[in-house]
Amino acid sequence: MPVIELSAEVRDALRRAAPVVALESTIISHGLPRPRNLRVATELEALVRDGGAVPATIAVLDGVPHVGLNAAQLERIASDTALRKLGHRDLAPAIATGASGATTVSATAFLAARAGLRIFATGGLGGVHRDWTSTQDESADLRLLARTRITMVCAGVKSILDVPATLQRLETLGVAVLGYRTTTFPGFYLHSSGQPVDWTVREPAEVAAVMRAQDALDGPDSALIVANPVPEDQQLDPRLHDQVLNEALNAAASEGVTGQATTPYLLDHLVRHTSGASLEANLVAVRGNVTLAAAIAGAWAGGR
Repeated sequence: MPVIELSAEVRDALRRAAPVVALESTIISHGLPRPRNLRVATELEALVRDGGAVPATIAVLDGVPHVGLNAAQLERIASDTALRKLGHRDLAPAIATGASGATTVSATAFLAARAGLRIFATGGLGGVHRDWTSTQDESADLRLLARTRITMVCAGVKSILDVPATLQRLETLGVAVLGYRTTTFPGFYLHSSGQPVDWTVREPAEVAAVMRAQDALDGPDSALIVANPVPEDQQLDPRLHDQVLNEALNAAASEGVTGQATTPYLLDHLVRHTSGASLEANLVAVRGNVTLAAAIAGAWAGGR
């Protein structure tokens, strides 16, 4: 059975204890229109390099988990319409059957941690869905992060979800949340969800210090979430966001959209009915998260 395949660059960086940042691949394969997705993928890797770290985009190709992709592999992720979307529960079947797929937050975090990476940048975290009491719909991200020692930089949870319930669930699962230069939890497309965070840090070195304290305590292998808000002047207009999201929720209910189809349906509705403004806010958030993750990776590597 194949082991995780590290790119030569990632393998060398880990050997030297140099900074490395894990990146998910579903934003490339399923989250952005072609051919812009490839341009964004190369841009995000360039931002990591500009920050002094090595990018490690993660995917499964022909049954082999890859941590770090070359240019041809990155292009394949961006162009192959047959790629599956793989959560961490899908990894074993994908490996056993020789399948190919892009990794979600849960699969990326799992493979990154198994490969020895500590920092992961993404857009938004999955969470507890609205109407959870009747649907029991909760992202696999949460439980995976409760047992995976990785630091994830994100812009909060997707605003289509139940943010207060997600924060409560993270508390129950023992996953620590830091607000980066904010006292409120980010709202993904929005600068703030209005929900408070218990801890605020202001510099990458402070995040690295929390990571070292995690290791010194030697407690459960839970993740550390660094919630990094999109700048207020680049967020999606809050009134437009609320209006379109309510319309999207009503449309999904009337059309009987449920289960795994709900999130892509709502996100697509937001993109179309904000004339692409939600997508641009998403990309602003991802760029900021990637840049911050590279800085945290540098502080972490420098203090070991």
